[in-house]
Amino acid sequence: MKTLFSAIMMAVFSIVSHAQTRMETARKTAAENKELILLNFSGSDWCIPCIKLHKNIIETEDFKKLESENVIVYINADFPRNKKNQLSAELKKENASLADQYNPKGIFPYTLLMDAQGKILKSWEGLPSEDALAFTREVKEIKDNQKP
Repeated sequence: MKTLFSAIMMAVFSIVSHAQTRMETARKTAAENKELILLNFSGSDWCIPCIKLHKNIIETEDFKKLESENVIVYINADFPRNKKNQLSAELKKENASLADQYNPKGIFPYTLLMDAQGKILKSWEGLPSEDALAFTREVKEIKDNQKP
């Protein structure tokens, strides 16, 4: 009985300790490096504006510089529909939890720029109207205006 209880407690603890892993890691990294967190909700294989956002902004060199220059920590909360693109059960659960907390209306794409404590500094509903260069400039400007 003691072994069964221990096994159950370990299983519960492992589930709780892994919840929000990417967000917890992003917050820690953002705090250590004085970065912002960019959280994007997308439907990578069914949402046309999401696909365009990734192709025209997120996959560009301008956007990748935001990560390499320690401006942002990027998290993609993806909700694919095609069977071949399905995520692991753990990642699905984490994305659902992120959506419950940050995107309860289920908007796609929906992008949030947050500080390391999770305070929302800017949000974009749908496909941003700016191109990759303008988008990245806006993110850098918001970061530069943050109080140390």
